[in-house]
Amino acid sequence: MMSDGALSQDEIDALLAGVDSSSMSHPSAPAATMAAPAKVNVAFDINALSQFFSTTTNALSANLAALTGAIVTLSPPQASAFNRDSLLSQLPAMVTAVAANYTSGFPGEHIFVFPEDSAKAIASLMTKEDNIPLDDMAMSVIGEVVSQMVGTQITSMTDKTGNKSIVAASPTAANMPKAAAALPAGDFAVMKYNLDLGDGNPHQIWEILGSAPATDISNGLKGGGSPHNAAPAMQQNMGMQGQMPGMGMQQGMGMQGMGMGMGGMQMPMQGMGMQGMGMQGMMGGMGGLGSANVQQVQFPNLMQPRLGPHEAGNIGLIMDVSMEMTVELGRTRKLIKEILGMGEGTIIELDKLAGEPVDILVNHKLIAKGEVVVIDENFGVRVTEIVSPMERINDMG
Repeated sequence: MMSDGALSQDEIDALLAGVDSSSMSHPSAPAATMAAPAKVNVAFDINALSQFFSTTTNALSANLAALTGAIVTLSPPQASAFNRDSLLSQLPAMVTAVAANYTSGFPGEHIFVFPEDSAKAIASLMTKEDNIPLDDMAMSVIGEVVSQMVGTQITSMTDKTGNKSIVAASPTAANMPKAAAALPAGDFAVMKYNLDLGDGNPHQIWEILGSAPATDISNGLKGGGSPHNAAPAMQQNMGMQGQMPGMGMQQGMGMQGMGMGMGGMQMPMQGMGMQGMGMQGMMGGMGGLGSANVQQVQFPNLMQPRLGPHEAGNIGLIMDVSMEMTVELGRTRKLIKEILGMGEGTIIELDKLAGEPVDILVNHKLIAKGEVVVIDENFGVRVTEIVSPMERINDMG
């Protein structure tokens, strides 16, 4: 088809990103057709995904409120099946894409897409800085937001599916034209959230699952399991009652020929089946054997980075790369006239109190704190604290 020679913004973005613009919708296409998701025949259950991700929105809202210090409301998502072209037609020209792919459990593509304005609004709230540019620091902030969201979802997903091996890669964020976003191939699942940051402006988040993880997750949520979570799901769903149908205690417990004394009455264990005998009734009949040892459940710390075997192997490839490490005693701000008026003997007051730990930075990123020591007439720093991701975010403000 011949055109008038003018290129749309989407086609310009596609050319800059090296994407075939012929696969993109022509600007003369009807708006109603562009806005509608593709009708596709997919293997995943979009309703099961919608119901699950809707149950996590309250927890995600609370996390975002804690990170931003604002009253945040995340709506239950609108879930649909899309392909690349149908999703691009709904995205704004510039987006912040964050890859948080699942590396185990339900491996595959997992991507969050923020409109550029929404990414700026979130980063500004977290850093307490208005009109923040979407630079490396802002991308780190958005990556931390996604990390918290994914951690919350994985906790709930583990509980719903029984899959205890779900791990996601550390999120990586970048701002780009929408045509440059690395969307999954073929058909995929999309959860679109409306986000209220209390600033009076509408915001959106698109959460994208590739076909493989979307299918595995929906199967796991329906109890169908998957090649990745069949064993954990089976283990979780087996109760004590009927755990070994048709098997006697001698087979399940390895206590052939043993007897158990109950109030002076000897009861043979051989041939005594567990089927139909629940745990509660069993413990009730053994009241004289002593109380159960109850311990508090210990949950893993979601703030700690989790590396799968693939990431751990990749780290070995960069062990010989050198990075700049600096120690910062303190900072201050001065007017230009004050800086020009400096001379020998000028005392500059810093924002640190005497005796406070100094900051240790790698490539200008805060990673630890320490105390100054002297080693053979040279200054050194003894590390006293490794900074958590939340503290890194707070120090960016």
